[in-house]
Order: sequence, then C-alpha cells, then structure tokens
Amino acid sequence: MSKITKSSPENVDGTGLHDGIVSVIRVVVADDKTMFRDGLANLVSTQADLNVAGTIESAATANEQIRQMKPDVVLLGWSVASVASQRILAAIQEAKLSTRVIIMVADESKEDFAEAIRAGCSGIVSRTTSTELLLKSIRRVHAGEIWLDRISMADVVRRLAKRNSGNQGARQGLREQGATLSTREREIVGLIAQGFKNKDIAERLFISEQTVKNHLHNIFDKVGVSDRLELALYAIHHKLHEGA
Repeated sequence: MSKITKSSPENVDGTGLHDGIVSVIRVVVADDKTMFRDGLANLVSTQADLNVAGTIESAATANEQIRQMKPDVVLLGWSVASVASQRILAAIQEAKLSTRVIIMVADESKEDFAEAIRAGCSGIVSRTTSTELLLKSIRRVHAGEIWLDRISMADVVRRLAKRNSGNQGARQGLREQGATLSTREREIVGLIAQGFKNKDIAERLFISEQTVKNHLHNIFDKVGVSDRLELALYAIHHKLHEGA
C-alpha cells in the first residue's frame, strides 16, 4: 500500500489520515460494461485516499491482470454466482494475495451470498447503492471488515450456521468457550451477528469505537476465531443474535 502526502490534516471518512499522511488504497474496477466500469473508476479517482490501479474489461484476462496489479481492493461487476467471479476469488486465494473483493450485484438471490463469502469475497454491494456507502465499503473492506447490509449479513450467517449445525463436537466446544465471555462481550458478539459495524456498536452501547475494537480482539482470542464471519457463526450457535 503506497503513501501520499497531503497538506491538510483533515480526516477522510475515518481512513487513517494522520499528520498530513494519507494511506492510499489501490482499487481495480472489473466489469465488461464500459459505462459502468468507467463511471466507477472516475468516482474512485476523486477520493484522496483511493487510487485506481487499473480497470479490467474481460473476465478471461481478469486473473492474470489482478496478479500483475496486486490491488488492495477489486470492485467486481460480474454476478455473485458467475463462473467469472468464482474463478477470480479462487485465483486470489490460490495466489495468497492480500487483495479483497467487493462484488457489485443487481437484484440477485441472496442464496449465493454465503457461498461467495466462504469463497473469499469481502463485500457485496448493490449496483444502486449510494456513492457514500460504496466508498465506505471500500475503506471498511480494506480495513478487514466483511461488508454486507444488515439483512444480508443475518441471512448469510443463518445459512452458514444451518450448514454447520450437524457438527455436535464443534458446538460443544463453542459452548465451553462461550462460558468465558463477559456480558459486554456477549452483547458485542450478538450485534456482530446482526450485521452492525464497529461504529454502530459503539453508538448503541455508549462506548468508544476503540473500546469495541479492544473487545473484539479479546473475543477473537477467547473464542478462537479469526474474522467477523466466524464470530457471527459462533453467535448463531449460541443464539446470541436474538434480542441483542
């Protein structure tokens, strides 16, 4: 990830601008529709902390181009269930790239969302979403979050939990680990399962966003998970998502 110097010390949407230094997120836009692809690229290029590393118009060459450009984030225009998207996600995983993928979707069935997240997709955003939310999704995904709207997140978690519900040994282990969580930690786990972001959780619980991050670090260690999706699955197993 490259750096640029900016004279103003203002914060750019919580993206980590400190002492005039902006962390630049390298973005690639991949879509076979020229107007949509160019429009997204132009939008991204207007942001001080985002840089368009390139555009991709063909699914056939996408894997090689992504390997060459090694972007931080790819905005992918092919559908969640398409062969193109599946191959791109698999290639990124196989090459062990740090690239994160956001898939831009139309009116698609959410049944495929869970598979896409499992395959390595970090975010799913509607093609009709607002500019503000799209830009926020890029920054949040780059920061390591899974980006879905709350309803989609809850649906994905439930589907994944249902698939894993037959693993009695795993559920027993989770019950034993759950006993070590404090009341506050259980609240946070429940809100994660409902799709709330760190900022939303902080406002809901009247604590700082940094405190939420500290709690999550401790929760990950206690529960033995590595990301928010696994933590959400944990919540479903313990029914911590109900009434949080």
